[in-house]
Amino acid sequence: MSEHVTRWSVDLYLGEIDGRTHAEARLITDDTSSVTATGVATLSPHDQYDVPEIGYELAAGRALAALAEQLLSTALDDVEALN
Repeated sequence: MSEHVTRWSVDLYLGEIDGRTHAEARLITDDTSSVTATGVATLSPHDQYDVPEIGYELAAGRALAALAEQLLSTALDDVEALN
């Protein structure tokens, strides 16, 4: 590992209301800026079982994917600004 280490952390907040699971992913950086993204999973009326953990996994995965897209977009904008 290099001498200079930067720590970023991601907090996930999950909740479920009426068969809809919501996730919010918050990236917190060393300079106290943050990026937030959300994801949702919906229980289908055709699903035989209601397994909350599956909804959490889907919603969290979608929120993290959206967060990754935001970070990549920001990085590309920053690179373009340098040119």
